Order: sequence, then C-alpha cells, then structure tokens
Amino acid sequence: MKNVTTQIRNAFFYALLFVFAAFIAVIVLHILKGSTSILILLATIFTLLGLALVILTAKLKEPKKQKVFFILTGASALGIPVFAILHNVVYGLFIKFFGEDFWGKGGDEPVFFLLALIVCPIIFLVGTVGSIVFLVKAKHAKPPNCAEDENSAT
Repeated sequence: MKNVTTQIRNAFFYALLFVFAAFIAVIVLHILKGSTSILILLATIFTLLGLALVILTAKLKEPKKQKVFFILTGASALGIPVFAILHNVVYGLFIKFFGEDFWGKGGDEPVFFLLALIVCPIIFLVGTVGSIVFLVKAKHAKPPNCAEDENSAT
C-alpha cells in the first residue's frame, strides 16, 4: 500500500511541476496577448495538485526531511493562488470599509501580494529541488534485499 501511495504522490508531484511550467508559459503569453481563461484553469489545477500533494505526503510514513520538502512544495503551490486571491479580497474590503483614499495615492495591500509573488515561488523552488534530490536518491539506492543477495552469491 505504501509503495502505491508513494507512486501516486510522486505522480502528483510531477504533474505539479508540469502545471507550474505551463503556468509560467501562460503568464508570458498572457502578458503578450491577454487571455485569462487558461490562466485561471491552470491556477485551479495547480492549487488542487498542491492540496493533493500535501494530503498524500502527510499520510505517508517516510523520513521527516523528505516529508518536509514535499509538503513545502505542495503548500507553496496551494499558497500562490490563494494569496493572490486574498490580496485582491483584502484590497477590495479595505476600500469598501475605509474608502478609496485609505491606501493613499497608488497604495495597495502588500502582504499577500509579496507572499503570492515572491515568498511562495521561492519556497516552491526550494521544496521542488529538495524533493527531486530525495527522489533521485531513492531511485539510485539499492533495495535492502540486494545486499543480502550479493553476500550469498560470493
């Protein structure tokens, strides 16, 4: 069961990386052409994959460091769209309750904006690199039974 769950989690991880790359490509195209429907779809998929990665990783029994990197990747993927939405919601609510001049000239709500555009992507990259390191180590590690088979052959 653990092996199947690990494989499913790894598939979600790779899908998350693919969607992140597609998300970046669509952002570049959005800047050039202005289409938002694909951007919203990719953000939704990205968020759901991040949530699935966190849930699957939390259920697995594996080394703590490995869990931390996978959870960092999933939580930051979940956080990017959530913080982007919260940025707009908080900005709108403050204007609604305190008036349009609350932020001053050219002011904006910076906390969720910085979390969505700087902090979460950096955490995503750190988590991704750490997760890939653990996946590569696991792929190249010898199974425990191989050492016994080599000793009995000699």
